[in-house]
Amino acid sequence: MPQDDLIARLARQIDSAQMSEHFALDANYVGALRRRGACELHSICAEFVASVNSRLSRAALELAPSAYTVEMFRDPGVNLIRIGSQGREMHITCAATPQLVSTAKFLTPYVLEGEVRAYNQKMLERFEIQSRALFFCLEEDKAIWRFFDWRTRRTGPLASELLVDLMGHLF
Repeated sequence: MPQDDLIARLARQIDSAQMSEHFALDANYVGALRRRGACELHSICAEFVASVNSRLSRAALELAPSAYTVEMFRDPGVNLIRIGSQGREMHITCAATPQLVSTAKFLTPYVLEGEVRAYNQKMLERFEIQSRALFFCLEEDKAIWRFFDWRTRRTGPLASELLVDLMGHLF
């Protein structure tokens, strides 16, 4: 690795550590942020389902749970959102990190981690499941959901485009 790349990587690690230490001081704030993050994740899924369903003539995507509130957040535990239609499934999970803020699996500090998995019956018969890691990241003065594809190393903000891509491979 060239020297500039090593220095840039070290600088990102130092920035991440400082941000993690800053947020680790206030457990109540992080708890509220986690609940808000779970609601935002459900909102992204609900907007995706509503957008697709508004263009369908017959079959409809189902969303479970159909509504989500901050009181529904499970900590500790895994929070599950299901999107499905005719044997094609997407399961979106999120859970609190063991520490208040973590950088163990993703360089940007995050307070929730999860995964989106997409599959249909043919894929299950081949032991194939599409999967992307999800992280509710702390970026400067905001928190956003980001995805990470372990195979391609691609990352970006979680948006309906990712859900469209994953669901599109199921039909």
